[in-house]
Amino acid sequence: MPGREHGASKGADGAHGPSGAEERGNEQWRGRRETPEEQADRRWTELLQEIRVAQTGVQILFGFLLTVVFAPRFADLSDVNRAIYITTVVLGAGATGALIGPVSLHRLVSGRRIKPQTVVWASRMTFTGLVLLLATMVSALFLVLRVATHDGYVPWLVSGVALWYLLWWFVLPLWARHRYTTRD
Repeated sequence: MPGREHGASKGADGAHGPSGAEERGNEQWRGRRETPEEQADRRWTELLQEIRVAQTGVQILFGFLLTVVFAPRFADLSDVNRAIYITTVVLGAGATGALIGPVSLHRLVSGRRIKPQTVVWASRMTFTGLVLLLATMVSALFLVLRVATHDGYVPWLVSGVALWYLLWWFVLPLWARHRYTTRD
């Protein structure tokens, strides 16, 4: 088929890839045989789904953070707690910008035939947004628990939650990536 790499054909199920006979004659075929444009389209679609989840969370969190300053109790915050609040709002703004950035990037470069590069940059923005979202959530939790309890265990509790996020958001995916991907 024109445009296909290495003569890949449609198998019996209509999917692109080697037929059963080709698979038996060669090593086990793995992955997709996509053109760079097809791969970029698929990766972009997958990335958009991921961004939708993260954007919703960061926008709700950021919206709530913006309203805190108008609460009557805000005037009673200590200087340290105000500094934590300001840091949290700035982190939330950064996370929001990084997670919305891929949409703007795509819109501004759409039709320029650079989708593979767009996907790479959008992925980097999304990763940065997730790191900033983690920092925002940890900072917000730290502020809320400091104001609510004034206890010395707050840093330990927040550290535990931060480790929990790190485990599920980064450690497990990186372990799976290392464990289950092949080196070609």
